Amino acid sequence: MFAAAVSLLAGGLLGLSLAAPPGPMNAVIAEESVNSGVRAGLAAGLGAMFADVCFFVLALAGVTTVVQEVPTLRAVMVGAGGLLMCYFAYGAARSATAEFVADDVAARAADPVAGFRKAFVLALTNPFQVVWWLTVGVFLLEPGTVSVLGYSVTVASGVLTVVGFFAGVLLWVTAFPVGLRVARNRVSAIGPAVAYGSALLLAGFGVFFCYDAARSLLL
Repeated sequence: MFAAAVSLLAGGLLGLSLAAPPGPMNAVIAEESVNSGVRAGLAAGLGAMFADVCFFVLALAGVTTVVQEVPTLRAVMVGAGGLLMCYFAYGAARSATAEFVADDVAARAADPVAGFRKAFVLALTNPFQVVWWLTVGVFLLEPGTVSVLGYSVTVASGVLTVVGFFAGVLLWVTAFPVGLRVARNRVSAIGPAVAYGSALLLAGFGVFFCYDAARSLLL
């Protein structure tokens, strides 16, 4: 019983270690949450989570090792991710300049599919997520000792660890949009600030990844 609880907890912490740190995906979730409401933010989070499901299946099939063995493929993926981040940064900046009124929010919140699709496509080419699955993520496939937040934890059940992992991711992608929306409702200026911050974060990561891909392909 104790071993099962440890496996679930370790999986949950692994999920939070992927989902919670600041990065491109949280920038997209934040931008959707403050611009279009909790449903849109949650949809974006679920899009990123669904990409993790795809990565998990590919890891089970051994496909992810191809990325490690083919540097050119990795560079192309990084470059594609960088370009997408720049594109979404432009969209986030445009949204931030729009007027944040209740009618506008309600109209855009009615179609959360766009946020899901945007986050899913970006997550599939997000270098952070790809690298995470090539390193830490491989420990989800079998029992053993994993490193969680700098600590070594012995995991007894791979299945329970996977359940805990996706539970941790789901917890974050649910709580993060709700928290942002509550804060925005209390302080209206938070909305534009988060949207502009998301645009800057996406643009910064996008430029960096494009540069990294170009350097890898040209050297």
